[in-house]
Order: sequence, then C-alpha cells, then structure tokens
Amino acid sequence: MSKPDQRALSLLGQYRDGLIQPVLVITAIACTAVQWADATIAYRPLALPLFVLVSIAGIVSLLPWTRLPERRQIAVMSFYMLFGALLLPLAHGTFAATFPFVAASASGIKLASRRAAATIAVAGSIVAAAATWTVGQLAPGTPVWPVWVTLTVGLPVAVGISHHDRLDAVRNAQLAAESAQRARESEAREAALVERGRIAREIHDVLGHSLSGIALQLDMADALRDSGRDDEAAAAVRKARAIAVDSITETRRAVHALREDTLPLSETLCKLAEHASAGFSIEGEAGAVGPETTHAMVRAAQEAMTNAAKHAPGAPRSLRLAFTADQVKLTVHNGPATEPVRAELAGGSGLGLVGMRERAALLGGTLRAGPADGGWTVELELPR
Repeated sequence: MSKPDQRALSLLGQYRDGLIQPVLVITAIACTAVQWADATIAYRPLALPLFVLVSIAGIVSLLPWTRLPERRQIAVMSFYMLFGALLLPLAHGTFAATFPFVAASASGIKLASRRAAATIAVAGSIVAAAATWTVGQLAPGTPVWPVWVTLTVGLPVAVGISHHDRLDAVRNAQLAAESAQRARESEAREAALVERGRIAREIHDVLGHSLSGIALQLDMADALRDSGRDDEAAAAVRKARAIAVDSITETRRAVHALREDTLPLSETLCKLAEHASAGFSIEGEAGAVGPETTHAMVRAAQEAMTNAAKHAPGAPRSLRLAFTADQVKLTVHNGPATEPVRAELAGGSGLGLVGMRERAALLGGTLRAGPADGGWTVELELPR
C-alpha cells in the first residue's frame, strides 16, 4: 500500500473515531427528549433541569478544547458526570440512563490527566449509586436500577483512556514519520551538495592540469614557429589538441563516475578489470571504504589502465587490492609492450598521475609510480 493510501486510511480512521462521541451524545439527547412526555419520570420538577444541564454539558464536551485551561476541562466533565449520575434514577425508562456512561467515556478521551478522568468516573459511580438508593427509599413504587448497575457507570472511562492513548500514539507516529521524512530530505540535500562539491573539485583538477598543458604547448608552438621550425610547431599544436581531447574525455568520465551509484570498491575495481581484460585479486578482508577513498582509488585505477593501454599496448595488466586494519592499497601493474606503440594514442597531457598524487596527499595517502619488472607499476595507499 502506498504512503498516500496509508495517510488517507489514517485520516478516515480519525474522522470515524471523532464521530463516535457526537453520535452518542446527540442520540441520547434526542431519544430522551422524545420519550420524556410519556415516560415514567420521578420528581419531574428536578429531573427536567437535570436533563437540560446534562444536555448542555454533553454538547460543550464536544467542542474543541485546544485553548481551554485544564481546570475548566475537568470542571465541565465533572458537571457532565454529576448531572448524568443524578438523572440516572429519575429517568429510569429513557435513554437518559446512557448519559453517565457516555460522560465517563468522554472523560477518558478528552482529559489529558488519567488521574482526573478516573477520579470523575469513580465519583460518578458513587453518586449514581447513592442517588439510586435515595430515590428507592423516598419513592418505593418508582422503578430503579439495581445498585450494582449504577456502580458500573464509571467503567467506560477505561475505554476512553485507551482511545486517548491510541490517538496519542497515532499522532506521535505521524510526527515521527514527518520528522524522519524531513531528516531524509535534509540528508539527501546534504548528499547532493557533497556530490556537487566532489564533481567541482574533480573537474577543477582535470581542467586545471589540462589547460596548463595546452597553454604550455601553444607557447612552445609559437616559439618554434618564430624560429622557423614549422614542423615542430605543428607537432606542438597537435599535442595541445590531444591534451584538449583527453581533458574532455576525463571530464566526462569524472562526472559520470561521480553521478552514478557508488558500488563497493572491490566490486567496482573487479568490473573495471573485467572490462579491460586484466587480472584482479584481493588481499586481506575487504571492508567498508569511505566515498572519497573509493573515488580516488577508482580514478587512479582508470588512469593507470589508460596509460598502460597507451604506452604498453598488448602488455598483460593486473590490479591488486590489499586491505589492512586502517589502510587500503591499490597496485596496478603492466608488463612490457607486446605491440607497437601507436603515435596517435601515445600522446596525452602527462598530468593525470600528477593530479592523482595531489588527491592522494589531500586524503592523507601516497601514490608511487615507476618502472618495475620490465613494465610499470602504480601504487596508491590511502586510509580507509
């Protein structure tokens, strides 16, 4: 069931519960008024004012009490219960007998204090029993309720208190759900801001290094052209273009990597190795790694694999991920080239690993790169 449907059912349940008390009060007043003329009423001059007073108290109890002081709430419910208990033995054959029961239930629902509600219910039972015994003594021929029945008029207070507690629980659950929703939205906004910051830093690094390389190559081309070395100047311009193309590729890859859902580091590198037909192994017990560390590791692996494809085509490549208690180490190794190096692929900015080394330093780690075993090895070590 969807959340809107659940909310609609909750509102429907609250609306239904809110109708119970009004229906009971209005039914008791209307039915008693209809029966009053023909019913056997003891001491009518006293019973009629009590009926009017209990009807007024019942209607007042239905009004919203959000701004009414607690003492006044207790006073209204006390009078409601008192008038109903006194009317109980006088209007024996009418619906007026339901007033004290409804008043006890209303006390449990409306009053925030359980102690006050229970006190009103107990006092009402005692008054109802005493009034019934008194009427039986003063008017022996008048039908009256058994005393044990009158002592039960306060029992519905337990139902009212239970209903009150349930409404409180529902309201608290709704407030908790709304609070949790606000917290989730806040976390989502914070995560979005963090992601935007990461994207901005990555693009800044890529573009900063690339633009510096392009400017250097163009300055070199200008100097070479002035000295009449046109062929070398053209090569410098082509080098600048290659750096620009690499920059665009790296920027797109950075944005894509930062926007996609982050997999665990080991799974991400395993997929990268499979895509590049490289070996992959894990040492130690793989565990949770922070997002910044994960991103730096993935970017270093991508850069190392790209460089291997450019400068050592056909060479076997491998990735090894080693976990320790507080650090994680990535080793990317490629052997010697087995195919001729293609000139159009060998060019590049030459600044990718420099940027990775700077990023590693910012994260409190180290990056080392150099020749090893006839090929090239890149080692990145970062705190977890």
